[in-house]
Amino acid sequence: MNTKELNQALQTYIRTDTFPVGIKIVKAEDDLPEKTKRPMRDFGYQITICQAVGFSRRYGWSVAMNGSDLSCPIAQVAFGYEPQLPFYTEGNLACGMYTDSLEAGAASEQDVPKLSAEESGYYVSYPLDRATVEPDVVVIYGNSAQVMRLVAGMLYKRGGSIPSTFSSRADCADIAIKPLQTGEPQVIVPCYGDRLFAQTQDHEMAFSFHYRDAEELVEGLAGTQKGGIRYPIPTYLRYQAEFPPTYQKLNHLFAEKEEKA
Repeated sequence: MNTKELNQALQTYIRTDTFPVGIKIVKAEDDLPEKTKRPMRDFGYQITICQAVGFSRRYGWSVAMNGSDLSCPIAQVAFGYEPQLPFYTEGNLACGMYTDSLEAGAASEQDVPKLSAEESGYYVSYPLDRATVEPDVVVIYGNSAQVMRLVAGMLYKRGGSIPSTFSSRADCADIAIKPLQTGEPQVIVPCYGDRLFAQTQDHEMAFSFHYRDAEELVEGLAGTQKGGIRYPIPTYLRYQAEFPPTYQKLNHLFAEKEEKA
């Protein structure tokens, strides 16, 4: 299944408000897709990973970045651009903001999925319908009902449930790195930075998956729709409305008039 077919299926079954996004780790600058924007070169400033995804899903831009384009120190470590210095591993970034102790902060940082320097490369995000390269991971932002449909679609053949973890931090790593490392799709509760820097709204969640699972997901979306699991969620309307007493009295008077006629 190519990216355009996947994008069309997602619009048919999910109807997202923003573009589904492909994410790829590209090793060499010469292999970057054409017309890809580089934050420092084209914007004149560094951005976060979540901003790159925001540009792709809201503006339809392809964005490529490495450590020189990246402003977030947590992402610098997570995506293998900088080493895990003691100040980071000791929990100093989390302590006092997300945790009440360095020990808890250190546990939080240890839990962030990470690429090694050897695995690292240019982080590239782009809207699926304009893809010129095959993504490693696809992420879709939507409301909880749309994410529920995606979960149902992915489980149509495999059954069971989707294991996901939530920490309120570094969702960029959960979106891109965790599916690559585990092979499993992820339900994403957007982190504080995603909301603050990338303007992700309170009603939004996300779902990411390894691109190799695209065909399975689409078959599942089709199968579950045929089975009656659809978006928009159908509203139950097959009932008779109940009115206030004065309305009921007028209806009664109408009925009396008909009887006398």
